[in-house]
Amino acid sequence: MALAITPARTEEFSGNDLRDIRLGMAATELAESGYADFHCAADPKRALAGWKDWRDCPAAADGTRAIRFGYDPATSREGTMVAGHPAILTLLIDNTGHVAGLQIETDPKARLYIRKKAFLLGLQAKSRYGADGWACTEGQPSAGDQPVGGIYLKERCTKMISGRSLIVERNLFRRSDQDIKSFVDETRISILRAKD
Repeated sequence: MALAITPARTEEFSGNDLRDIRLGMAATELAESGYADFHCAADPKRALAGWKDWRDCPAAADGTRAIRFGYDPATSREGTMVAGHPAILTLLIDNTGHVAGLQIETDPKARLYIRKKAFLLGLQAKSRYGADGWACTEGQPSAGDQPVGGIYLKERCTKMISGRSLIVERNLFRRSDQDIKSFVDETRISILRAKD
C-alpha cells in the first residue's frame, strides 16, 4: 500500500480586511461614502475631510500616517461596529499613498453589557484569517490580578498570511484597584503589511 504524501499547503487570504478596505490598495481607491469622523490618530483635534487628506496627519517613525475613522451614521445605524462589537478604527497609509495597515480595537466606552464580551472579537478575527497557523502566548497574572467570571486571559497571537502580519491581543481580567463593575476586557487587532 503506497502512502500519498501531500505537500503542505500555504494558506491564502484573498478578501478585504474590513468592509471594502484591503491592505495594499491606494488611498485614492478608498470609498468616501459609508465612512465619517476622519481625524489624525496622533492629533485627534485635527479633523480631515476624508481619506484624501492623509498627508495632513503627522508621520510615525515608520513613515505611516494614522487616520482614525468611523462608520457613517446614515448607513450604519448601530454606529461603528465590527462583528457586533463597538470599535475604534485606525487606517495606516504609507508615504507612497497605499494602505499599510489597519488597527481595530474594542471601544472601552461601550455599554457594560456589550463591553464584557469584547475579548470574543479576537476569536472572530482569528477565524476570519483561518483557525490554523496562529502562534499564541499566554501572559501570567500580575500581582493582584483576578479572573472575571472565572476567566483570566492575557493572550497574544500572531500569524503571517498573504503578505499580512496579523497580531490579535485579547485581555480579560480585573486589576487589584478595580471595583466589581470595572475590569479590563478588550481585543486589539493589527493587520499590517508584512515586511519583505
